[in-house]
Amino acid sequence: MPTYQLFATTPKAMETILTDELQALGVNNIKATLAGVAFQGDLETAYRACLWSRTANRILLVLSSFEVKTQEDLYNGVQKIDWFEHINPEDSFAVSFSAKNSAAINNTHFGALKVKDAIVDQMRAKFQTRPSINTEQPNIRINVYLNGENAQLSLDLSGESLHRRGYRDVSIKAPMKENLAAAMLLRSGWPQIAKQQGSLIDPMCGSGTLLLEGAMIAADYAPGLLRDYFGFTGWKKHDAQCWKKLRAEAEQRKKIGLEKLPVIVGFDQNRHTVNTALAHIANAGLQNKIHVERRDIEDAEPAESWKPGLLICNPPYGERLGDEQETAELYKKFGESLKAHFIGWKAAMIISNPELGFRLGLRSQKPITLFNGALECKLLRLDIEESNFFIPKAKTQEERIAQAIETSKIQEQRIAQATETSTTQQPETIRADMLAGQDVSELGAEMFANRLKKNLKKLSHWAKQNRITCYRVYDADLPEYAVAVDIYQGDQTWINVQEYEPPKSIDQHKADQRLAGLLAEIPRVLGVNRDQVFLKIRRKQKSTDQYEKHDDQGRFHIIEEGGCKLLVNFEDYLDTGLFLDHRPIRMLIQKQAKDKSFLNLFAYTGSATVHAAMGGAKSTTTVDMSNTYINWAKKNMALNANEGAHEFIQADCLEWLAAEAQLANRHYDLIFLDPPTFSNSKRMDAVFDIQNDHVQLINNAISLLSPGGVLYFSTNFRRFKIDKQALSDLIVEDISAATIPEDFARNPKIHYCWRIQE
Repeated sequence: MPTYQLFATTPKAMETILTDELQALGVNNIKATLAGVAFQGDLETAYRACLWSRTANRILLVLSSFEVKTQEDLYNGVQKIDWFEHINPEDSFAVSFSAKNSAAINNTHFGALKVKDAIVDQMRAKFQTRPSINTEQPNIRINVYLNGENAQLSLDLSGESLHRRGYRDVSIKAPMKENLAAAMLLRSGWPQIAKQQGSLIDPMCGSGTLLLEGAMIAADYAPGLLRDYFGFTGWKKHDAQCWKKLRAEAEQRKKIGLEKLPVIVGFDQNRHTVNTALAHIANAGLQNKIHVERRDIEDAEPAESWKPGLLICNPPYGERLGDEQETAELYKKFGESLKAHFIGWKAAMIISNPELGFRLGLRSQKPITLFNGALECKLLRLDIEESNFFIPKAKTQEERIAQAIETSKIQEQRIAQATETSTTQQPETIRADMLAGQDVSELGAEMFANRLKKNLKKLSHWAKQNRITCYRVYDADLPEYAVAVDIYQGDQTWINVQEYEPPKSIDQHKADQRLAGLLAEIPRVLGVNRDQVFLKIRRKQKSTDQYEKHDDQGRFHIIEEGGCKLLVNFEDYLDTGLFLDHRPIRMLIQKQAKDKSFLNLFAYTGSATVHAAMGGAKSTTTVDMSNTYINWAKKNMALNANEGAHEFIQADCLEWLAAEAQLANRHYDLIFLDPPTFSNSKRMDAVFDIQNDHVQLINNAISLLSPGGVLYFSTNFRRFKIDKQALSDLIVEDISAATIPEDFARNPKIHYCWRIQE
């Protein structure tokens, strides 16, 4: 039997875990690579890795490596393989292509098409027929990785990512992949704890991933046993007898392992996720082996009969602005629960914010870096012993704030007046002088002031160098002060402060005290008068909130951006009329608009249109549902001297775009599409959901593109996933990173953006 060169792919941070795992499977000569680890072995070794690896994404069988300096080199290199050895003419295949630092091919869609053409052309020339494309479960899946001028052509033996064990309901989104859960357990010492019959508890178990992976590790249950499809099952060289033998061996090991499974328990406060976890447990055939019940984190404690072991979880990260305070309180309660009920246990959790881990009040071992998707996280490992307990400094600060509340009755009355109307469902605009007169030192706002000074020192220099007059200087950097602070400079300087409504679990007086403290500091640190500071309380919005007026002061101010004059308003609306995070895409549009026709959909106040006009666009069309914002856009345009024909249309953008796509009378060289996340406005006939409806929306917009035109599509929905498969006939390039400005770099998920062409 020949020896194969194999690759196991996995995120870079998990290479050490994967290497240890492969060595445990008897694999030798393992070498780290850019995309995983390389190793050698026979076909049985490859099958065993597919069946037993808990952390790998894919197992690739390398067919060849060759140099690619041109597109033809890629085509020719693929054609050198005799594909009839691997697939029949009537079978199906799929291609996965990725490239890095390649001058020849930098578009993955084009590279995949080139590989597909090489295979199809070879088979058609030999047999007068060709294999079909099947992206779901093809007979074989081909993987090409192009790094610089070096291409690696492989057969994907896994077929689909190995993290898909087969027990999860695919319609349910989970916060982490199964192989990440397994990596957490392996690095937390669970295999050794399980051998000693130590218990496993997940007090925030969600859909049960950590529980299931823990049970499979403890029971010697192969993670690939439930899968009915691998990439080699339709391969012509597949050794069915070898695979059958390995599966039978795994079934026997599982049977023995399940007889000595330790206590495994999960808690969750959400009834729906508890039911989901139970369904996944049943899918894995582990009924009566894992116990799950509905229980709040504060009530999480082990039964007396449970042997101390490992408590592990994936707690909330508090990524979104406004979530930090609630999440910080959760971690504090969690730490108190650990100290009270789990002495003698080990604990592990994955977090993205080290400050939240500090709130536990427990010293940890050296954190291990892992990635949950694209998010860099730290795996904390803790020994719950009294010698590791400490009191976080933040608690002392809260005690100081509480004392300030008790001793400052006049201050409380002023704050109560300012926030009295904040119980309504609509955002409030509050003058900073309504909360003036606070004793800042007692309120403990020094920490906020220091961070604001630090940010200002860095960002003001950057803003001056780049001639930027409006920018974000603070973005909820500290969980206690969950606000965004934006500087707007025109004929004077204005400060726009957005407070994200504190959760109900946070004492309202404490929240008000903190708010008063930071509002007293902002004028001092930023050098402005109190009447130049405006506060907005951003609540969970209805879909129409953006379009509703919240005051009627009618005071507009002129600012400048990239040579464009624009109107902003700090009092009448939730937003000012200018989304600062979109500054780079507006500047890009301005740079590319020369002599082009430009379409701005869901245009808001038309700032992107003004940039296009000032960039020399020959014509612009601005479409928005709100008459208020269309008029605002017209005023913005009137402030700027420019040539070109400018059309403003008040309409439901979805209906207008669908109608124009049918008529096909309009064509644009440049389109900006920035739709809302969700809308069920009475002015719209149907409910709009960006995740469900973006494919149709993009296709309609593309139909209005002139040949060679460009569509820029953007969304601020943080959980958004673009459907590349449904848009596979288009060239879709993710340019999100390039469109996140320096002042929003702390919050890279503020929006996503793609450059799309036919």
